[in-house]
Amino acid sequence: MAERVLMKGNEAIAEAAIRAGCRHYFGYPITPQTEIAAYMAKKMPKIGGVFLQAESEIASINMVYGAAAAGMRVMTSSSSPGISLKAEGLSYIAGSDVPALVVNVQRGGPGLGGIQPSQSDYFQATKGGGHGDYRMIVLAPASVQEMASLTIKGFELADKYLMTSMILADGTIGQMMEPISFEDAEIKSYEKPWALTGTKNERPHNIVNSLYLKPDELEVKNIERYKRYQIVEENEAMWEEYMMEDAEYCVVAFGIASRVAKNAVVAARQEGIKVGLIRPITLWPFPKDALLAAADKVKGFISVELNMGQMIEDVKLYTQCKKPVGLCNRCGGMIPSPDEVLEAIRNAQKGVF
Repeated sequence: MAERVLMKGNEAIAEAAIRAGCRHYFGYPITPQTEIAAYMAKKMPKIGGVFLQAESEIASINMVYGAAAAGMRVMTSSSSPGISLKAEGLSYIAGSDVPALVVNVQRGGPGLGGIQPSQSDYFQATKGGGHGDYRMIVLAPASVQEMASLTIKGFELADKYLMTSMILADGTIGQMMEPISFEDAEIKSYEKPWALTGTKNERPHNIVNSLYLKPDELEVKNIERYKRYQIVEENEAMWEEYMMEDAEYCVVAFGIASRVAKNAVVAARQEGIKVGLIRPITLWPFPKDALLAAADKVKGFISVELNMGQMIEDVKLYTQCKKPVGLCNRCGGMIPSPDEVLEAIRNAQKGVF
């Protein structure tokens, strides 16, 4: 039996990154993700790695860019306002087609907002975050165990597709403690012949660049990139289905909201309401096939979110508006209770969405 250890979600990300081969971390402290940087500061020097607290979030993402271009497994982490400062760097990394892992442990906003958990960066993460045509793989853990496993998965997907992977967690998952195991983690690695590692006059020079001054060349590059993104959409979407076999209503939720929603689904079942849950694990690529299949069976959907209603737009989009979609939400750092979600399920049964 694999050994289990009690860890905070943020610490699980850091330890998993180290086990995945990350030896370069550049970041800047901000609540509620600072434990990631603290863990890396303690552990990296002991294993020959590099920890550097940059002078700003802007500096840290450009350090990530440099290490990624050299073929290193590299990570940065922040919380919502800090991710906004990294946006230009995220676009440069995407435009250069180099792999990196970025962690966002979300807090309430906009602006400085508060330090309590939120899911209000959904649009920012899934629709780009910086300028230009690009995508990031966005992974949404719902447990401390997934904070670890999806970190490892994020590095692998980034290397495989030459993209940025983002762990989009919320402050609750980052701060909570649960027993987890690392023993069964399988670590995949990929050759990086494109990396800037020095030629030793034994190979042609590699160039990592996002600048294309000729518009026809940039168009070709963007089209090629989106063909790769299409492969990601076809092969890498992940989700969990819970009690969906005979469900007449479907709750859609991710992160901490999905744990609350699952309790509400159980309570609704005890009242005789046939309801199930679809939990997107990848927010991009979004599990659109699962949602579309559910739309042919259920009478309606309820999107449960810690924001003013963001994922609900994708639920409507990918169910092709075949069935009504309601919203059960809290924002500003508040979390819906199981009773609030249960009431939304009851209303759906009455046809009120």
